[in-house]
Formats: sequence, structure tokens, C-alpha cells
Amino acid sequence: MLKKMVTILAGTVLSVTVSANVQASTTTVQKGDSLWDLSRANHTSVENIKMLNQLTADLIHPGDELIIVPEKQYTVNQGDTLWDIAVDHQVTVSQIKEWNQLHTDLIHPGLNLVIFEGVKNSTKAVTEKTVQSVAKVQSEKASAVPVVETPKESTPVAPAPETAEKSTSVAPAASTNNTSTKEITVTATAYTATCEGCSGITSTGINLLENPNTKVISVDPSVIPLGSKVFVEGYGEAIAGDTGGAIKGNKIDIFIPSKQDAINFGVQQVKVTIVD
Repeated sequence: MLKKMVTILAGTVLSVTVSANVQASTTTVQKGDSLWDLSRANHTSVENIKMLNQLTADLIHPGDELIIVPEKQYTVNQGDTLWDIAVDHQVTVSQIKEWNQLHTDLIHPGLNLVIFEGVKNSTKAVTEKTVQSVAKVQSEKASAVPVVETPKESTPVAPAPETAEKSTSVAPAASTNNTSTKEITVTATAYTATCEGCSGITSTGINLLENPNTKVISVDPSVIPLGSKVFVEGYGEAIAGDTGGAIKGNKIDIFIPSKQDAINFGVQQVKVTIVD
């Protein structure tokens, strides 16, 4: 385990959060409002409002709450990566790719990107709202299914063990499939190995000073086993190769060679897929 790690001051995190929230707003639809009117008033486009709110039609109703975020144009410079751009604008790589319909992390100088700064927390709210709506619909469908009661005299007794047997044989296959594609959402911070007094050696023996390009995350072994190969949203493929006293539960610490980049990373909610 690294002897020291760069910690992110609470004041720094707070200033980032406030800055992001200033740019995103929630608007309640009034009678007579249209997506066109809202887009003009907020310097954005109808398409962007629909995308951010997962709307499939232009029809809106009074009382609807919509996420409104003015778009920002960013021109890619020489040496830029999606990771750098995401960190600078306090968003994620996945969001930039979705907003610009990119199917790869490869970008080139001169490419114009649309960035919605401050949309991170709002997007989470929209996602949760969508999940709740889907759950409600599924619940309503389930309650609408008629229950057919079978008369006792026609209920066969002998086939019962066979049914249980079939159920038992199917269950392990489903469990194995879920384990191989396990995905969790975690709170992520960043650390570096170049601070004064740092050994640079992880708890699994990886020398980060000699291998600064190695992608490593610090984990709680009870959640993500040490040595596991993982895919971290916005960071890429990495190894769960370190632990930390403050890393408990669904928390990870991402190794970033540059101290300033580690500070700029702040605190983010990311998805981690355990590959192996």
C-alpha cells in the first residue's frame, strides 16, 4: 500500500460542485411552452433538450420538469485526449462520446465537440427518473396479468419433483453469467505516487514510479478482489492492484501519474465492470 496519497480538500470539491451546478438548471414547463421556445430562451437546441431529458417526441406538458443546459463548443487541440477534456470540463468520457455520437476514443486536432458543463448531476437525476418510470410500468403490467386458479382435483402431484429439479439445474447458469459481467457504481478519487515520502509500491508489488503508465486502482478487496482486471468508466482497463485505509465499500482510488491531474479529478461517480 502506498505510504501517502494525494488527498482532495473538501473546499476544492465544493467549489467544483457549485461551479457545475450553476450551469445546469431544471425548468418546469408552463402552459403554452414548447421545446422551441425553451431552446431559444436558454441558448440551446430542441435536439439537445430532448437528448438530455430522454424525450422521444416534441410533445411536453405543463408541470413537466426538464433539464436545461446551454451547450459549449470545444475545438480539439494537438495532444488532447477525451480523458483530458473530460477532466477539464468536469464531465465523463462516456458523456462526451454520447453527446457527439463518437464510437471510439480517437479524436484529432480541429474536431469540434459539444460539451454540456454541469450536466453530470442532472443526468443522474434523469436516469433515476427513467428507471422509476420503467419499474412503475412493469409493476402495472404484472398486476394486470390474470391469475388462473387450478382446481385441486386437476393438480398433478407427481410432476412436482421434476419441476423443482429443472429449476435447480437452471439457477447455477444464471448466477455464473451475472458474476462474469458484474458492474457496480462507485465513488472515485485519484492519487499519485510522486508525493514526498511515497514508496511508489502498491500492496500487490507494482512499482508505479518505474511504471507510471500502468493503470491501477485501489480497492476494498471485499468488493473488488485484488488482482482483478476491471474496466473503469472514463479511465479504461486497469488492475485492482492496491488498497487504502480510506477505501471501504463502493469506493476506489484511481492512480494518475500527474499530481495536478489527480487533484483536478476530484470526486466522481463512475461505473466499474469487473472483467476477470
